[in-house]
Amino acid sequence: MPGQSRGTCAPLDAFNTAPAESARRALLTCLHSPRWADRVTAHRPYPDLPSLLAAADEAAYDLTPREVAQALTRESLPHLPPGTYEAAHTALNAACAAYEAKFGHVFVISVNGVSPGEALDHVLTAIRSRLANDPEDERQVTAEELRRLAKGRLVELVAHAGP
Repeated sequence: MPGQSRGTCAPLDAFNTAPAESARRALLTCLHSPRWADRVTAHRPYPDLPSLLAAADEAAYDLTPREVAQALTRESLPHLPPGTYEAAHTALNAACAAYEAKFGHVFVISVNGVSPGEALDHVLTAIRSRLANDPEDERQVTAEELRRLAKGRLVELVAHAGP
């Protein structure tokens, strides 16, 4: 198949050849940062998924504190298994409210690689731990979590971009 001799796959080919505005809109679903989406779009085509993820990381590391804050406005609670929020509604809401009061934005965390049965404990442990951070340390942790979320979403985006 043309293009696959270099190790690319059909979904990545679809991302690489999509019109720039379509690729940009799709990237904004991974991380709501226009500059990040523009930079990742501008460097296409990517020879393989690791190259795309590396470029996404590099672009995310360059985000200013204001751009991170803008991206955070479009984030929501982490996706946990069905019924999780109902089971731990009070504890999670209290922790999230304390976090938002202290840091001024929603708590973000990637749960990629965490088993569904451990996701709630992982989130609650992390939010309690991160509440002890000073604002500058938490800004750095939050930016790293946004990068992890963007990379996970980017993998999903490329996986579902195929024919």
